[in-house]
Amino acid sequence: STASGWVLPSSTTHNTNTPCQQTLTMKLLSVLSAALIGSSVAFAPAPVNVQQRSSAIAPVSMAAAEGEFYIDQNRRNLMNLILVGSAAVTVGGLAVPYVLFFFPPSAGGGGGGTPAKDALGNEIMEKEYLASKKPGDHSLAQGLKGDATYLIIKDDGSLETYGLNAVCTHLGCVVPWSAANNKFMCPCHGSQYAPTGAVVRGPAPLPLALAHLDVDEKGTILFSTWSETDFRTEGKPWWM
Repeated sequence: STASGWVLPSSTTHNTNTPCQQTLTMKLLSVLSAALIGSSVAFAPAPVNVQQRSSAIAPVSMAAAEGEFYIDQNRRNLMNLILVGSAAVTVGGLAVPYVLFFFPPSAGGGGGGTPAKDALGNEIMEKEYLASKKPGDHSLAQGLKGDATYLIIKDDGSLETYGLNAVCTHLGCVVPWSAANNKFMCPCHGSQYAPTGAVVRGPAPLPLALAHLDVDEKGTILFSTWSETDFRTEGKPWWM
């Protein structure tokens, strides 16, 4: 008390919480702590065994690497065959025309009588043919091996006993007959041939090929291979 008679409150602080409230608070804090610890454990990453992981990945990586660089032997052989075949076709396609350039084309040939045919593929009959042509005529027909072959009508109006292959012996052009010049004249490179097919001017190296001409019992004109001596060169036929 003071002199004025007022009573001052005590400086000692009293705790207003009861023991029951304090116990409840402690239990609540314990439960919250346990919950937080449990959740942190549940979401934490599982421990990784580095050695096991490496050993599991290594075989897969090695297998992948081997699969990437390994080539099946059968597939390798197939690819080699394709490569060689492509190269052979390319080289052959370039080489064959080059080689044929230096050799005259084949003409004549074929065993037995082959009917002469006109442009429409019809067999040529001697009687009708002579009636439609004049002496000295040189007209083309389909001969041995399908080559264009001249049928020649002599001055007496009969057929010559041979046909002349029209394929130039230089580079294979079909040589036309020039009645004005009385010879065969090639328009490609200027080669010229006599009425018998003998060369009179190059660059053709050989005469026109010969074929026997005959007429069968039906009157069909036939061609057959000339295998005897070439009467123009007195040598072996070059087309044989």
